[in-house]
Amino acid sequence: MFPVVELPNDGGDILEPMGSKPKTWFKAAGLLFKEGRPNTGDDWSEKIAEQLFERLGVPHALYELATWRGKRGVVSQTIVPPDGRLVPGNELLAVVSTNYPRRPDGVTVFRTRLYTPRRVFALLHSPRILLPMTWRTGWRPPEFVQSSADLFAAYLMIDAWIANQDRHDENWGIVVTPDRAVCLAPSFDHASSLGSNERDAVRIERLTTRDKLRSVESYVLRAKSPFFAESGVPLSTLETFQQYASIRPVAATGWLKKLAAIAPTDLRPLFDQVPKDRISDTAIDFALRMLELNQQRLLQEGFPT
Repeated sequence: MFPVVELPNDGGDILEPMGSKPKTWFKAAGLLFKEGRPNTGDDWSEKIAEQLFERLGVPHALYELATWRGKRGVVSQTIVPPDGRLVPGNELLAVVSTNYPRRPDGVTVFRTRLYTPRRVFALLHSPRILLPMTWRTGWRPPEFVQSSADLFAAYLMIDAWIANQDRHDENWGIVVTPDRAVCLAPSFDHASSLGSNERDAVRIERLTTRDKLRSVESYVLRAKSPFFAESGVPLSTLETFQQYASIRPVAATGWLKKLAAIAPTDLRPLFDQVPKDRISDTAIDFALRMLELNQQRLLQEGFPT
């Protein structure tokens, strides 16, 4: 079983302002506790997503299942070195794109139509933004990864695989080290994936129905991305990867070949390591079916032409 970290009740001294979910820093330990939303599987989906990133050899934040003051969630070590800082994507895009919208108080606007795969690529393709080797001792990029832009293709591919709909412009960024090196941050915050917010009754219906419009096959088509096309049309998670793959075809092809090497039948043991009081058998069956279908879609439609 995956371990469950019991955090001390009297810990937790700083609230994390970013994001919509309650997060608390345990400053002395460098730990961030992210509380799961009620009646969801935010905790297990974050842990399973972490394991899938690991299977593909993609840098990611490390998560453990956790409990704090009777609340379930996950805890992660900071991805920022001492005296370093994380700069989220929205701040970066507002610097390089003069028309990237900001409110009068200077905060960037959420869900802007200027948030496009091409704009993110143009930013990350800069040779100044290094790969995140500092935080992954022993990690070496595959030969087809020549820049942080190539690594970001893996983030978007996995988003489409796990149906992560939360890759908005604050859910990625760069890390600035104390010596002013600039690196792409490991991927983080993947809880909104694998159908973790659905009720078991809905999962059972979709797994067993003969109505194609209510099936899991139909369900995975609904996974929307925060990205937009250059035309201003919202993109699905698969469409986002496809657009990015057309810009970085070598990297996209390389990541897809790594995905093709994973057999769907090999993934069940990951879910079996989640404590049974945190995930139901129905949730496991539903998530595995989603992964199988999305993998098929990526391998059939994701390769750049």
